[in-house]
Amino acid sequence: MKNSSSRQRDTTVADVAKAAQVSKAQAARALGNYGAVSDDVRERVLAAAEELNYRPNELARTMNTGKSNTIGVVVGDIENPHFGLAMRGISDTAKAAGFDVILINTGEDHVAEVDAVRVLLEKRVDGLIVAPASSAEYEHLRRVHDAGRPLVLFDRKAPGLDVPVVAADMTLVARESTAYLIESGHRRIAFISTLDIEEPYRHGMELASSQIAERIEGMNQALLAAGLDPCEELVRLNAGDADSIKAIARELLLMPEPATAVIASDGLVALGVVEAIQELGLRIPQDVSFLMYDDFPWTKLTTPPLTVISQPVYDIGASAAEALIRLIRQPGKAIELPVFQATLKHRGSVGAPVSERKRKRESAAAAS
Repeated sequence: MKNSSSRQRDTTVADVAKAAQVSKAQAARALGNYGAVSDDVRERVLAAAEELNYRPNELARTMNTGKSNTIGVVVGDIENPHFGLAMRGISDTAKAAGFDVILINTGEDHVAEVDAVRVLLEKRVDGLIVAPASSAEYEHLRRVHDAGRPLVLFDRKAPGLDVPVVAADMTLVARESTAYLIESGHRRIAFISTLDIEEPYRHGMELASSQIAERIEGMNQALLAAGLDPCEELVRLNAGDADSIKAIARELLLMPEPATAVIASDGLVALGVVEAIQELGLRIPQDVSFLMYDDFPWTKLTTPPLTVISQPVYDIGASAAEALIRLIRQPGKAIELPVFQATLKHRGSVGAPVSERKRKRESAAAAS
C-alpha cells in the first residue's frame, strides 16, 4: 500500500521533453526562453508543460540564463504610506513585465541598507531600486553601479552617482507652500521630519536626505524673499516615533513665541502632529495652521480637510520600475525619464494666525 505521506514526484524538464517529443536541451531552451528554438518546438514544449503542470526550477534557470526575472527594492520605512503606495506602483509594473519583486525595509538605517543591498545581490536579482537612507554615504551603491548591475534611485538623490533618479523636485513646491503661509500672515512656521541627525539643526548644514534638504531649502527661500530670517529653533528633525513627534509638536506650540503654522514632512509625522494639536485642545486652523507632504485619502476626512503637497507617488514608483526594466533588457541604452511635479492642494487647514486676525479686527474697529 502506498504511503499516504509520500508526495507525487515533481515534473522535470525531461518529462516535458518526452511528452513534447523533443530533446531535453530543446525543452530547457524553450522553457527558459533562451537560445535558439523553433516556434513549433516552443509551442509543443509549452503545451506539454501546461498539461503536466510543470513548475520551473528558478535557481536552475537563473544559473542557465544569468537572469532571475526578479528585482530588489530597498526602502527606508514601509510603514510610511508614501513608500507603500510607491511599492504598489513598482510591483504592479514589475508583475506586468514578468518580474517578481523582493522588498527589504531598512528603517532608514545606512548600515541596514548596505546589508540589504548585499543580500539582494546574493539572491541574484537582475537589478535594484533603492531609496537611499543617505544622500552622502552611498559607496555601496557606487560599487553596484561600477559592477554593471542595473540600479535606479527612487525618491532621493545621490549627487555624483550616474544612475537614473526618479523623484519629484521639492524645492519649488516647498517655496510655494511656505509663501502661501506667509501670505496668510504666518511668521513662525515650523517644520518637523523624522530625518535622523546627530546635532540640532543649523541653517545651512548639510543634510543626508536630498528630499528633506530640498524642502527646508525651499522653505528658507520663501522666508528670505519675504524679508524674514529662517528660524533654526522651528526646524525639528529626529522625530523618530509617534511619542517624539507629539512631544516636538507640543514644544513648538507651547513655547513663549509659539509656531502659528506647522509643516509635516510626511504622513506619519502628520498623524502625530494632528494628535498633539487635539490633545492640547487647539483647533485647526483657528489656533494653528497645518500643512503636510503627501496626499492620502484620510487627509480629506478630517475636519477641516488638510492642505497638502501632493506627489504622484504611484506613478513615480511605476516609472522607477519601468526605468529599471529597460536597463535590464537594454543595457547601455540611454533612458529618458518623465518629469514629476509636486503640487500644493489648498483645503481648509490653513488660515490667518490669531495675532493677524486680532490685528485686522483692531484695524477695522479703528477705521469705523
